[in-house]
Amino acid sequence: MIKLIASDMDGTLLDAHMSISSENAKAIRLANEAGIEFMVATGRNYQEARAALDEVGINCAMITLNGAQVFDKTGNSLFTVPIPTIQIMTILDILDENNIYYEVSTNQGLYSESQAKRIESFASMIGDHLPHLTYKMAIAMASANLELLHINYVENIRELLQDKTLEVLKVICFHIEGPRILGPVSKAISQLGNLAVTSSGQNNIEVNHKNAQKGIAMAQIAHDRGISLENVMAIGDNFNDISMLQAAGVSFAMGNAEIEIKEHAKYITDTNLESGVGKAILRAISEDL
Repeated sequence: MIKLIASDMDGTLLDAHMSISSENAKAIRLANEAGIEFMVATGRNYQEARAALDEVGINCAMITLNGAQVFDKTGNSLFTVPIPTIQIMTILDILDENNIYYEVSTNQGLYSESQAKRIESFASMIGDHLPHLTYKMAIAMASANLELLHINYVENIRELLQDKTLEVLKVICFHIEGPRILGPVSKAISQLGNLAVTSSGQNNIEVNHKNAQKGIAMAQIAHDRGISLENVMAIGDNFNDISMLQAAGVSFAMGNAEIEIKEHAKYITDTNLESGVGKAILRAISEDL
């Protein structure tokens, strides 16, 4: 019997409006009533993830930044998995050499060196998840997203790294040409060692410590709750979801997931535009998966 459900957000739990549909919210509440804990496992930081959950009154534990930081349902940070500062410097060197925009998520907030590039890059990510949107609509959504977040804009992120209390948890990188530019960069960063380089869309790569993965964090949470992984269900749509799809006893790939992602899941549900998460939850309960 399923006792814990971990769901990705972008391209999975969130719909065309970057919100949680009423069908998804209803299914989550039904799961909770049945004694099944629901949590999100996302590449987003705490603030980004919390905003969508608050809209529908869902309060749950959260795996954020791909597993680099985990929170309980009251918002207390349980643990972090940072990237060593010396590696961060090398990563930023590689990104600057290739003229790639990046943001750095830390234990003290999210940092960027350009608001304009932030909006452009986030619009590209939205367009990747929601291809029916026009570029103008994606820009509007990206601009609105900024109002929900506290992003720290600085002239030089490297100067921040002199602060010994600051932990870098994730670096997310964007380029409009996608794999053509990001592919070689991803390979170069991977060769630095002890890093997990994944993606939540065609136009980005996400860099974490190798131990900061959704599957590892999900397994740790299940262990702490005395739940076997056989009784854990995971739902996702992209490459940063593979580790948890592989670890969970029951795994669902979204209908809009990449073909490679579907190969790692035991079941396929509908798309994020069709409340696929809610339907997967109801199926798991009704069929006692």
